[in-house]
Amino acid sequence: MTYRMPAEWTPHERTWMAWPGPNVTFSNQEELAASRAAWAGVARAVRAYEPVTVVCGPGQAQGARELLGPDIELVERELDDAWMRDIGPTFVKDDETGELAAVDWVFNGWGAQDWATWEHDSKIAGAIADLTGVPVLSSPLVNEGGGIHVDGEGTVLLTETVQLGPERNPGWTREQVEAEIHAKLGTTKAIWLPRGLTTDYPPHGFGTLGHIDIVAAFAAPGVVLAHTQPDPSHPDHEPCKANVELLRAQTDAKGRPLKVIEVPAPAKVQVDGDWVDYSYINHYLCNGGVVLCAFDDPRDEEAAEIFRGLFPDRTVTLVDAREIFAGGGGIHCITQQQPATHR
Repeated sequence: MTYRMPAEWTPHERTWMAWPGPNVTFSNQEELAASRAAWAGVARAVRAYEPVTVVCGPGQAQGARELLGPDIELVERELDDAWMRDIGPTFVKDDETGELAAVDWVFNGWGAQDWATWEHDSKIAGAIADLTGVPVLSSPLVNEGGGIHVDGEGTVLLTETVQLGPERNPGWTREQVEAEIHAKLGTTKAIWLPRGLTTDYPPHGFGTLGHIDIVAAFAAPGVVLAHTQPDPSHPDHEPCKANVELLRAQTDAKGRPLKVIEVPAPAKVQVDGDWVDYSYINHYLCNGGVVLCAFDDPRDEEAAEIFRGLFPDRTVTLVDAREIFAGGGGIHCITQQQPATHR
């Protein structure tokens, strides 16, 4: 079989999420409660468009049910953290038969960071493949779902500090990484950005070392959304300008020049004196909807209008993502699509 990762805007069977449990990311009961409320808000927003299954730690399903409501499926498995985009499988699909498979990347706690644990999270992709009854495609590459973004037509976006970083894949060349990515995703061209956003790296907390899905994302074949930072005082201001220039100079796997749509960051650039990398790029496309990060910010509605223009047949739902970003990610980071199997 020849498998390919479908674009996120194609039909989904369901969305997978993981439930926050006590760990270093949610270090006290107040933070944990706030995070659970934020995760539940996203789950309910997605459930308006498609089925949702939430993986909970043992004994946590009853409490999750109270926040999630009756129409979200719950399963219990051991978890370390709650970032399903990264710990779950990357689903791929055979174009001829419509059958799915689950790519199981090696997960090592976002580059074996000193705050992370991954004994259980490293097994979640296989567990979900078992629950869905699809074959597993094991990869030797250390990678996460937030570190890739595809157009479904052969092109994948990557960042050099993730797949090429010594924390994940020491000794791998760019050519070796690309060959493995292409083999598992059915892609043929990789477009590399040099790095992610500033607070995604130490010493800024719970970062991923540069995930692409907060920086750039395909909105359609040949169309890329790019995070920009209008505030010249923010350390992301110049790197974002460089990213836009790099992307505008690229073509996709089919030879089309990329159309780059700039999406300005929220006006708020600091919280409690620390830089934040609030980003609208970290959205989630589901059946008939766009679930978009909101930050109680003047630019929330500006971003929503950009997405309404790009996806006129979808309803844009804004969900407050500040608590999710405080834990190190956004709405895209806590969701993982399972493509529909019909052709």
